Amino acid sequence: MKELRYLNKFFVKYKWHLLLGIVFVALSNYFRVLQPQAIRQALDLVYENINAYELYDGFAAQEAVIDSIGSSLFYFGVLVLILAIIMGVFMYFMRQTIIVMSRLIEYDMRKEIYDHYQALDLSFFKKSMTGDLMARITEDVSKVRMYIGPAVLYGINLTTLFVMVIYSMFSVSPELSWYCLAPLPILSLSIYFVSSVIHKKSEVIQRQLARLNSISQEVFNGIRVVKSYTHEAQMTRYFSAECDDFKDKSMKLAGVNALFFPLMLLIIGASTILTIYFGGVQVYKGNITPGNIAEFVIYVNMLTWPVTAIGWIASIIQQAGASQQRINEFMDVEPLIKNQQQVESKITGRVEFDNVSFVYPDTGITGLDQVSFKLEPGEKMAIIGRTGSGKSTIAELLVRMYDVNDGRITIDGIDVREHNLQSLRRQIGYVPQDVFLFSTSVEQNIGFGRAEITRQEAEMYAERAAVKADIESLPEQYETMVGERGVTLSGGQKQRISIARAFVKEPPIIVMDDSLSAVDTDTENTIVKFLEADIAQKTTIIITHRIYGMLKFDKIIVLDRGKVIEEGTHEDLLEAQGYYAEMFERQMVSEVGGNV
Repeated sequence: MKELRYLNKFFVKYKWHLLLGIVFVALSNYFRVLQPQAIRQALDLVYENINAYELYDGFAAQEAVIDSIGSSLFYFGVLVLILAIIMGVFMYFMRQTIIVMSRLIEYDMRKEIYDHYQALDLSFFKKSMTGDLMARITEDVSKVRMYIGPAVLYGINLTTLFVMVIYSMFSVSPELSWYCLAPLPILSLSIYFVSSVIHKKSEVIQRQLARLNSISQEVFNGIRVVKSYTHEAQMTRYFSAECDDFKDKSMKLAGVNALFFPLMLLIIGASTILTIYFGGVQVYKGNITPGNIAEFVIYVNMLTWPVTAIGWIASIIQQAGASQQRINEFMDVEPLIKNQQQVESKITGRVEFDNVSFVYPDTGITGLDQVSFKLEPGEKMAIIGRTGSGKSTIAELLVRMYDVNDGRITIDGIDVREHNLQSLRRQIGYVPQDVFLFSTSVEQNIGFGRAEITRQEAEMYAERAAVKADIESLPEQYETMVGERGVTLSGGQKQRISIARAFVKEPPIIVMDDSLSAVDTDTENTIVKFLEADIAQKTTIIITHRIYGMLKFDKIIVLDRGKVIEEGTHEDLLEAQGYYAEMFERQMVSEVGGNV
């Protein structure tokens, strides 16, 4: 229950649903407990009238006795029916309060977990499996919902019914009541021992389920690789082995439950036998009436489901505790990137890296080592270097996907950590190296950076990204669904749509991380021509493996192993005869060879 304390805030939020539910449960059980009392009175009346019938043997009054019995039974039958209807009405209302409360809390929990996921930093998602994240927001929340709704409902029902039934039993015959309730401590001990086993097995099962989700997610995302390497059979065997493991764990839990429920029914059966035997003894002694035996038998059987439900409730609580523990593990994670400033401000685009060093927290790899540069508003800079030299790290630090370890990054003279995080990211047009498109229409993907976008604007930015002709060749043009992660488009098309998406924001700062690697030379030249006009007044950082002679850069830096090894203009770097000059020469030779 320690882990489930997290849910107390939701119970407080929906306290009226809970309180009204308790009232409705109590009223429902009150009218339920009255039914055995009515049946007891009816049986006692029949028993007394039968004696009277025998006394009037041979007299005409026997017919009057028979009529009296019939009318009395009819009256008590109608009374029991009315009590059952009233009980049913209150049962309806108790479900409309407590079960509805559980659904509302389920909605709030999923929303809260989703919001928390979005607030967490990039390093968290690099360390966490997507399938595991999905399992916690779906399967685990559903397990917790079973505790909030059915378990709480039946727990309240069990408690109120138990109190009312036991009070009614002891008010009739304390001695017979003790005999009836004698087997129940055995039930309590059974629950105590079994609940701990259920908890351990439930936690293991939930973790295995999360693993199955992760494997499925990974295989579906990499289905092209699986098919191209013809590894369908191997992946099927691997997944089947994990499924068998899940099945074995689930069967062990089912075995515990399968043994537990019959045991409880056996104990209830023993209570019924004791009731009949010792009740008969009490009737013989004249302490109770025959109708009391029937009343006690009904009471005992009335407790059958609530007492049986103890095991079911215990199982649900244990499973919910295991699931809530998994949810709490993520909810307790504090984002490393926090918004320190609530006031939004408009930026002009002056960027400065001052002796910035950074080590990736998830891998320990050095991304940058004492990197410094400065850009005034409207200036252009190219970042060139080998794979793994730290180029993309600069882009990620600028949009605060991570925070620096040493040094500082400023925009308009203010540390990026002191800018409003949402405002900062809205004012930077970032085209990441790993292009991601959502499984919506082409137009919605282009307009992702703005609240609203017209078709004319979508066409304009698509033209600037040299992707308009490609879009118009699609079956439904701008309404075409691109599929999950943009799977229906080529790599170059996805890159160009991503560029259009960044330009839609009209940001003062643009960062393009190797965004033209998947396009041909002619398309690249078309995009570069538009870039010259679009980025004329914007601070621009272009991370690339190629050298764009058509673009005029105010500054070019060359990175190697996180350090700046060359810096200057295009002409300066050619004269230096270093890595940049060597790269430029290879590129020229390649282009000449391609034209030949």
